[in-house]
Amino acid sequence: MNRPAVRIAALTIALLPGLALATEATPPDVAYASIDQLQQRMDAGALDSRQLARALLDRVQRIDRSGPTLRAVIETNPDVLPLADALDAKRTRSHGPLYGIPVLLKDNIETGDHMLTTAGSLALIDAPAARDASLVERLRKAGALILGKTNLSEWANFRSSHASSGWSGRGGQTKNPYVLDRNPCGSSAGSAVAVAAGLATVAIGTETDGSIICPAAMNGIVGIKPTLGLVSRRGIVPISHNQDTAGPMARSVADAATLLSVIAGSDPRDPATLEADRHATDYTKFLDPNGLRGKRIGVVRQLAGAEPNADRVLAQSIALMKAQGAIVVDPVTLPHLAELGDREFTVLLYDFKHDVNAYLANRRGLKVKTLADLIAFNQAHAAEEMPWFGQELFEKAEQKGPLTDKAYADALATAKRLSGPEGIDAALQSQQLDALLAPSWGPAFVTDPVLGDHIVSGDPTVGGASQPAAVAGYPSITVPAGFAHGLPVGIVLFGAKWSEPVLISIAYGFEQHAKAWQAPQFLPTVGDPPAASPR
Repeated sequence: MNRPAVRIAALTIALLPGLALATEATPPDVAYASIDQLQQRMDAGALDSRQLARALLDRVQRIDRSGPTLRAVIETNPDVLPLADALDAKRTRSHGPLYGIPVLLKDNIETGDHMLTTAGSLALIDAPAARDASLVERLRKAGALILGKTNLSEWANFRSSHASSGWSGRGGQTKNPYVLDRNPCGSSAGSAVAVAAGLATVAIGTETDGSIICPAAMNGIVGIKPTLGLVSRRGIVPISHNQDTAGPMARSVADAATLLSVIAGSDPRDPATLEADRHATDYTKFLDPNGLRGKRIGVVRQLAGAEPNADRVLAQSIALMKAQGAIVVDPVTLPHLAELGDREFTVLLYDFKHDVNAYLANRRGLKVKTLADLIAFNQAHAAEEMPWFGQELFEKAEQKGPLTDKAYADALATAKRLSGPEGIDAALQSQQLDALLAPSWGPAFVTDPVLGDHIVSGDPTVGGASQPAAVAGYPSITVPAGFAHGLPVGIVLFGAKWSEPVLISIAYGFEQHAKAWQAPQFLPTVGDPPAASPR
């Protein structure tokens, strides 16, 4: 075991401040309470932020570190209790909805405190980040309590195409809380699992393609992948400036909308957000229980058909939407889907080399300063970093040239055109649709560190349900829709650029009538009865 591994072991022991006295069970009404429910209790004096933080830290100890051993939380904030005390001391009746609410951050989001920001990699444990990411600044200004960081697929799942989602060299393998031998998907695995298991009220994930939508769906929660440029990426370990974004993960559409309302907005340090202030709003205004009524929704059958259970849940969801007054157009074709994959991959390889080199060069205190350094680090620490899979995506990216290459410019222009104006926009306009609908993913596959993920999608010539919106930079939202053998199955809604309000309205209307969310039972495997409940 080398020095980085020794340091991580030491960090793990010291993760949970003050837990020697925090041994009581977490009340279910705290673990799974909504933001509004928690605020009502705190306003009534029945709960304060310190008590809430202590209860959730205890739950992390009992469920994440022991018991089911979910490995969702990679690090808790050593300053969380003093921060909670400060928030409690300043609490007044006039406060925002996130005041005193615990939030977990994916471990590729910088915090300028005593926590690390590593993207799950041992190569980045040399020094904490110097300052908060822009979205963290917004959270702190709103009074949110940063509870800790979550595990992820290392490097946001852009190290190897044979990776096991939810695995990182620093955090190990995150488990699906519904059935523990099943995969949580990724790359925002820890954020999804932590929210599903009641380890935090809400969490932030990030997505380049599928990294919010897939883990949210497979862990039975809500995830919003915003329009590219609605949320600042400054201070987030990058893959691609053309597709990266951060977004909320929550157990309800209402909580996700509340979180999005806080983190959305322009940031001069991220040029992509130039127009954000013109569109950012209080998204809770669109929480309409009749949000399905009169909406025109198109079913993209190209993104279905891969898994009978997902198709069954999709059919039930369509029937519910029709019953609640939606006009469902089925099928709707997204042209050019089969042409996106190769072009997207080319763009991501070029972007990753450019963006990660720029990020590492400007991150103080790190010994690795380039992608080539990362490759060398992993080779030198292969026992810890590459016990299951390699780094062929790193190596392919390192071979790419500058962003002035014609191959890059052509791939980028074509991918954006085919996914946006000639893809999603064309489909919406052809049938005067408000949104497009597909199965998110699911049910979850068995975790397989040897062979990697076994994700299935619809037409084998196209990518998953997240791909069109991810490549176009358009918004999408996944909502729990049902179960198959104890495993959650979700639906995904996606639409035009800046269409978060209509997507949230539709998703909320569906959620209020589907009532599909259920707390996980931590089953060892499919078909097993639940063990003694750790709830």
